[in-house]
Order: sequence, then C-alpha cells, then structure tokens
Amino acid sequence: MTTILDVSDVDARYGDVHALFGVSLRVREGETVAVIGANGAGKSTLLRTIAGLLRPNRGSVSFVGRDVTGLPAYRRQPLGIALVPEGRRLFPSLTVQENLQIGAYRRRPGRWSLTAVYDLFPRLAEMRHRSASALSGGEQQAVAIGRALMCNPRLLLLDEVSLGLAPVVVKQVYAALPAITATGTTVLVVEQDVGQALRVADRVQCLLEGRVALEGTAAGLTREAVAAAYFGVNG
Repeated sequence: MTTILDVSDVDARYGDVHALFGVSLRVREGETVAVIGANGAGKSTLLRTIAGLLRPNRGSVSFVGRDVTGLPAYRRQPLGIALVPEGRRLFPSLTVQENLQIGAYRRRPGRWSLTAVYDLFPRLAEMRHRSASALSGGEQQAVAIGRALMCNPRLLLLDEVSLGLAPVVVKQVYAALPAITATGTTVLVVEQDVGQALRVADRVQCLLEGRVALEGTAAGLTREAVAAAYFGVNG
C-alpha cells in the first residue's frame, strides 16, 4: 500500500512554546488513522503542520513522495490536502451552499460535488439556503466536512470532529466516514474521544506532551495500553 503522508522527526513551536518533539507519522493511502491524546498533547499542532499552517522548526513533511515542508497551505490544498479545522470556521453570514462552494475553489478532479455532499448529508440539502449561523453544531460540522470534500482531497484532515457535540450527533457525523473512505480518500483524524477513535481507525497514534507515546493498529491495542499512554502512566 502506497505511503501518502510521511511526517519525519518533526519539531514545532509557537514562539517560545515547544509543541512537538521529534514526531513521526506515516499514513498509507486508503487508511483511516486517528491521532489521540489529551488537551494540549500536540494533536492540532500536528495537523496544522501537515496542512501547511505551521512550518516545523525541524524535520520534514512529504505528501505522495513530494517534500512539502516549505509549501504554505494554499499550495498544499491543490495537491490534495484538505483540513477541517477545530471549531469548524464557517462563514456565518453565508448560506450552507455558499460555504460549500467556497471549498470548490481550485478543486481537483473527482467525484465530490454539491450533489455528492448533499447525498452524504441529506439534511444539508434541505438547509442549503439557510445561513450557516442558524445551524446546530452538528449541522455546522457536516458543512465543514462537506466544504473540505468539495476540493476532492486525497488526504482529509479532521481536527476534533466531536468537540462540543452531543454523543448522538458525533455518531451521525462519524457514520459518514465509510462513504468518504470508499471513494479512495485517506483520513487522518485528531480526536480526544478514545472510544470513537478506536472504532473508526485502522491505526492509532497517541501523543503525550508533544511526543509519540504509543502507536499501533486499533485492533491490536488494548484499552489499558491506550489509557496508560494517554495519561502518561507507566505500566
């Protein structure tokens, strides 16, 4: 299976704050990989580094065999990297459909279109002319995912999809993942909800204070091992 993403020995900082320490991660095409960890573990920083919003102080990021470490986000998106940011970041004054259409700017060839997104999230079709500010949290999350899909990414980065949503809504959002991966899209999801991550992922990596504490297949990791890595408890 082809390696689509190769993060190698990455350090990242926000000014004087050291957020990532020598983090490496490989993602194969067609996989769903979850990065888990407590708040402040460095999960979102890792996604921002992959997306090109933050340049690492050390290490490299390669996408489909190409070194993209020095490329800004606007040059990575046409290559096939799309980020669904934490907090959704919709344009509140625009309609659902207008927010989705923004995602199609500089889109790649592929199956994702307004019709395909509405098929994936039928509720959005009913609300296409409604302002994004009038939507529930779950509906906004669906729009944010749909907007990212509109550019037909090879790699979809999902940052804290479940944050602030009711459990039943989280299940509904995650239920869309199989349809997304069935199109050939690779998914890298950052998640605090360990149970949800283990249910949807092929492989899991756990970060603790900016370092890799554990990684392996979701099926091969025990909950005890995951909990120990998540909280930094020695076995």
